[in-house]
Amino acid sequence: MNRPASLPIETALPDLRRALTDHRNVVLQAPPGAGKSTGVPLALLPEPWRGDARIVMLEPRRLAARAVATRMAQTLGEPVGRTVGFRTRLETKVTKDTRIEVVTEGILTRWLQRDPTLEGVALVIFDEFHERSLNADLGLALCLDAQETIREDLRLLVMSATLDGAAVAKLLGDAPIITSEGRAFPVTTHYRERLDVRSSRPQYEDMAQILARTISRAIEDEPGDVLAFLPGQGEIRRAQRFLEETSLPPGVRVLPLFGELSPQEQDAAIQPSRSGERKIVLATNIAETSLTIEGVRIVVDSGQERRSRFDPVTGMGRLELGSISRASADQRRGRAGRVQAGVCYRLWSEVEHAALPAQTAPEIVGADLAPLALELANWGIADPSALRWLDPPPSATFAQARDLLRSLDAIAAEGRVTEHGRALARMATHPRLAHMIVRGAELGLQTTALQIAAVLGERDFLRTQGQDRNVDLRFRVEALRGERSLPANVFIDQGAKQRALRSIDLLARQLEKPRKDSSQLGDFDVGRLLALAYPDRIAQSRGTGGRYLLSSGRGAQLPPAQSLSQAEFLVVADLDAGDREAMIRLAAPLTRELLEADFASHIEHRERFEWSSREQSVAAQDERWLGALKLYERRIDKPDPTRMLEAMLAGVRELGLGALPWTKTARALQTRLIFAKRFDERAPAPWPDVSDAALMEHLDEWLAPWLNDMSRRDHLARLDLHDILMSLLDWNAQQRLETFAPTHLAVPSGSRIPIDYTEESPTVAVRLQEVFGMHETPTVAEGRVPLTLQLLSPAHRPVQVTRDLVSFWARGYLDVKKELKGRYPKHYWPDDPLTAQATARAKPRPR
Repeated sequence: MNRPASLPIETALPDLRRALTDHRNVVLQAPPGAGKSTGVPLALLPEPWRGDARIVMLEPRRLAARAVATRMAQTLGEPVGRTVGFRTRLETKVTKDTRIEVVTEGILTRWLQRDPTLEGVALVIFDEFHERSLNADLGLALCLDAQETIREDLRLLVMSATLDGAAVAKLLGDAPIITSEGRAFPVTTHYRERLDVRSSRPQYEDMAQILARTISRAIEDEPGDVLAFLPGQGEIRRAQRFLEETSLPPGVRVLPLFGELSPQEQDAAIQPSRSGERKIVLATNIAETSLTIEGVRIVVDSGQERRSRFDPVTGMGRLELGSISRASADQRRGRAGRVQAGVCYRLWSEVEHAALPAQTAPEIVGADLAPLALELANWGIADPSALRWLDPPPSATFAQARDLLRSLDAIAAEGRVTEHGRALARMATHPRLAHMIVRGAELGLQTTALQIAAVLGERDFLRTQGQDRNVDLRFRVEALRGERSLPANVFIDQGAKQRALRSIDLLARQLEKPRKDSSQLGDFDVGRLLALAYPDRIAQSRGTGGRYLLSSGRGAQLPPAQSLSQAEFLVVADLDAGDREAMIRLAAPLTRELLEADFASHIEHRERFEWSSREQSVAAQDERWLGALKLYERRIDKPDPTRMLEAMLAGVRELGLGALPWTKTARALQTRLIFAKRFDERAPAPWPDVSDAALMEHLDEWLAPWLNDMSRRDHLARLDLHDILMSLLDWNAQQRLETFAPTHLAVPSGSRIPIDYTEESPTVAVRLQEVFGMHETPTVAEGRVPLTLQLLSPAHRPVQVTRDLVSFWARGYLDVKKELKGRYPKHYWPDDPLTAQATARAKPRPR
């Protein structure tokens, strides 16, 4: 064995061996640089409880799995694949002699689904568990369930640098915690306020520029290689360009490191620098854990990362740029102290550092849970609470995932996995894409379905210089087939293309019933298949400008200058949820005919009856809907009268009572009924409530019978509201109304004066001369309510208002008489109005 220099983890190994001898589950806490990833599996090989079984160690990334396995094999002086091997989704190096197998986390779940006993496995190690990936949480939950039911002898070891070990230990059944103290080498930390990297620089400098200048300064001030952390490939390429344009010292190479690079490019970044050379490695958080990059003693940390956030309401995810946690910052800082004392430059202040979250949020709280929901259903679990979780799946996101699986026919209504769902679970891809492949094979489009899944499952292999990126997915499929000539600004990333081709082979082997089909690619085959995977992302054009409506109800927008903007229907494979409208990143066109044929069972037939505010009429439409998309509509020639009536009533509610043809007689009747209801003390009173509020509330009771055959606002003019209101009274009530609240008052002149019931007190406006000889104030409501008399001049102008006619004759009349006699000298103004003859003329006729 080519044993490396002593590592801090070695002091904890005796305690770890004893704990695993006496317990099934153990937690190991060891800081970054302690050597746990490579030291622990090798140290446990000789343990008696292992027998001839394997030790399986999980790593969160393909690069880490390959690098850790390679380092352990080198320690043993063997090639990878003998005692130590590794397995990822696209690459496997194991033999019958392999006893330590390093795998990516999704591999374990598929093993467990095929063989819940994990036959031939003695120990499962969850390395770097603090990263809290969805697959690691799921794998641990399934292992604990298997341990409780069918594999009591299975051992589990959870290793972490920064996670709360007590919480994990409790989850594992109060497992013992073994702690390794101390880092390999000390690391000096510099914060932004002491770096002075922004002075005298323009405000528009981005983070990649600032980081590049910090690296340039670090290269001058410190010996050794540099590892710099940036959030993504775009920032890495920009920083690389800035560095290569500066005057770096001779012999300094700039090397990128991210997941989409080829193994050879990744190895170049990881391997030691050649003699006399130095390297600057620009990495994503792929280099945050597990990896020891030879020669690195300088870390420059942007403090940022990109994380995917899933919205269960929209069913979409988006990449968000944000700050890392303090735990991640410690992990990154630890890279500088792996092989010797190091230095870390942080591009944020100590105050900002204190405000960072302590831990990175576990992936399970913000991820698309459809793959997890399918795995649980395939395991026989409908309710995730039946398993043990450090953080349980959020209920809203899990419910959305279940809805999606039901729409893919993967689970039944009660959550039980279907045979189709089991077929999807056997495929190492998202349930959407697995469904597309299985159903595509049934349509004779297996080859195209596999190619689409490979393109979507790996990073886009087409690289575009400039902003004019073509979002047509057909463009990628044709390029993958070699059937498309590329524009001058587009080139193929051969490494990404090879990964896509390997993915096709892998998925084809996982098909239960592979079929041969035509290799010819139809114009709409890609869109047709894509719709199987993304039925909620079928999109219908909203006119010009590349604006679409998704079948889920969300708006989406194509980037400028896209030929797809002419398509009536698209299927969207990739989009950024955005704040207002989603931005479409990959899509393919689909015809209406294919859409209606393939989704006939999902298209909902609706007869729509509703009031149109714009047309001021009832719209009666026969429609076909796919989710939020209206595919078809026509006017119904013989509409259902009941539904027409309901829509017409809705129109009246919207328009208000003022839209009805109120005449003076109708309003007068309404006020009389309101008065009668208020003052009639007889029980039971026969009067309905006809106030405006009550009429609006009960339109369906009093107005609906009169709206037959009406469908427009102008039809309302046919209504006779006086007769409609009168119909609310029986014959006896109608007769009583005439005496209790009469329409007119007969006055001594012989005139019949209308009574106004709109005021608080019923009012009669009558010329003074017509009430000469009236001794008492007239009343209504069977004598209980006196009328208010508005006494008028000959010109019909008010001269006196009274509810006490007797007092007026005694005290007010003489003054009024003087005034009126002066203004109307030709009219009759007697001294004694009680004995005078009433008249509707200027003077009474001679008797």
